[in-house]
Amino acid sequence: MDWIAALDDATGRFAAVLEEGDLSARVPACPDWSLADLGEHLRGVHAWAAHAVTEGNPEGQPPPGPLDRDGLVAGYRAAAAHLVEVLAATEPDAPAWAFGPEKVAGFWRRRQVHETTMHLLDALASQDRASEWRVDPGLAWDGVEEVVTVFYPRQVRLGRTEPLAGTLRLVAEDVDTAPVELGAGEPVATISGRAAYVLEALWKRATVGDPVAAGLLEAAITP
Repeated sequence: MDWIAALDDATGRFAAVLEEGDLSARVPACPDWSLADLGEHLRGVHAWAAHAVTEGNPEGQPPPGPLDRDGLVAGYRAAAAHLVEVLAATEPDAPAWAFGPEKVAGFWRRRQVHETTMHLLDALASQDRASEWRVDPGLAWDGVEEVVTVFYPRQVRLGRTEPLAGTLRLVAEDVDTAPVELGAGEPVATISGRAAYVLEALWKRATVGDPVAAGLLEAAITP
């Protein structure tokens, strides 16, 4: 995976929605946020991630930026460009602060691609354009694996959720890969479909018909 190219593409697509969308529209997955709020959030995340790589700590909280269209778009594009520049100039195995098990800059290449890709869906959904969201099945499945190996264990470790009461079996129908399991023990329910659908379900961006699986997904397996 060319993470730098993927990040450059995802941030460009997100910026395009900011440029043309209704900034006051609500974000369905984050109903307290408008599209403008989402853009400001992602700008701050990009700046925070770049700081984690260059300074080696998680303390890079940027000051609030403007929410008018010109200021918001310019601020977002600048933060995204800086992040891409920092990550492209830093070897993936270089030491960096990270909240994943590997404390290297490469963590942020992967994480920021997934962060931007999911928030691109949110941005499009705020404009009733969610059907335009496109994600490579392999990238989507990598996002599923990130939830299983990084986010869910972290949520449990930080006390944000209890371990799942049952194990979910996750199956991608458009990727030639083995199923993965979320939880411990024998699976009690399965979520299957396109890799993008499984990813959306884990991040609570899609509904799940199986009541057992839906009940398990009520847990805070992601932030």
